[in-house]
Amino acid sequence: MVDLNKLSVEEKVGQMLMVGLGNKSYIKNVENLITKYKIGGVLLYKKDYKNYEELNKLVNRLRTLGRKNKIPLFIAIDQEGGRVNRMPDEFENLPSANILANKDLVGEASKVTGEMLKKTGFNFNFAPVLDIKRFKENQAIGDRAFSSDVEIVSKCGITYMHKMKEFNIVPVAKHYPGHGATAKDSHFTLPVIEETNERLEKEDIIPFKKAIKNGADVLLVGHLRIKRITHGYPASMSKSFVRKYIRKKNRFNGIVITDDIRMKAVRILYGTKRALIKAFKAGNDIVLFKYIPGDENSIDKILKEVKNRKINIAKINRSVRRILKVKEKYEIENEEIPYLENLPEDINVKINDIKNKVKGNVDGKD
Repeated sequence: MVDLNKLSVEEKVGQMLMVGLGNKSYIKNVENLITKYKIGGVLLYKKDYKNYEELNKLVNRLRTLGRKNKIPLFIAIDQEGGRVNRMPDEFENLPSANILANKDLVGEASKVTGEMLKKTGFNFNFAPVLDIKRFKENQAIGDRAFSSDVEIVSKCGITYMHKMKEFNIVPVAKHYPGHGATAKDSHFTLPVIEETNERLEKEDIIPFKKAIKNGADVLLVGHLRIKRITHGYPASMSKSFVRKYIRKKNRFNGIVITDDIRMKAVRILYGTKRALIKAFKAGNDIVLFKYIPGDENSIDKILKEVKNRKINIAKINRSVRRILKVKEKYEIENEEIPYLENLPEDINVKINDIKNKVKGNVDGKD
């Protein structure tokens, strides 16, 4: 494990940043963030590559840079299946979480996902979704949720986590404390959860509690305002929420990562620079944001706040220690990933087998 005491402030702060590429023309900028600012992770989107070959070249380009730093990179993807599919088109897409849960195929589907991500070079996946499906009109979650039943969501989420771990893919349980409790979409507005804390504790937070008990290493906090709890702030920006509800009440000592702070819910309220600082001060371990030119200024501002002791260095050290622990646990390395010409075909055989089971073509059942 890397010696925390031998890391510079820049290296420590960098570990707490995960940057989304999202625009191929920004690759040089993101590479600069890896080499100069020592960022700890990069999130890739489907529009960053046209096909599997391009994905392989991009992943290896990032991994080559990662090897030059003391700490390897998280190379992340948001791969749920269904509506949230970030893999190149050569790969078949798995059915949505809701369909898989209804057919009791979550274990098979998550195993195929883990193998696919491992062999394409990812080591960090923003899944499983542990939100409960509550509202028919909730398009933000909808069929991305395993079920409206707390126990089914918990069981499926834990199964998914364990399968990711078999392939050394870091699973991310999201969107704490439960995006299903509101019909609004935080990509466009700041959702407000009207439910009482008591109901949240008895329903929406249960899958997360069970995930924590079963070894969850990363929780994603949603941009969700909870009446009487987050005091007007999104949960992701609330110091009392992160420390009281996640750390103390749920005894979680893994990584807490924000949802993308470029989402409209946060961007309108604060702007990137203020949101970045608030997310750090709230106690999040990693702050996620899709890169746009000029973000270097926001990172410089964070570094200045830390060096001027406006952000507690002890807090930074605690976060980096958690990150290093997870990277060591999952044996995160940035070795080169071979291009496997038959990989899409091999994966697709397994995915189509699952699709056939969903349709009932294998055993003759509905």
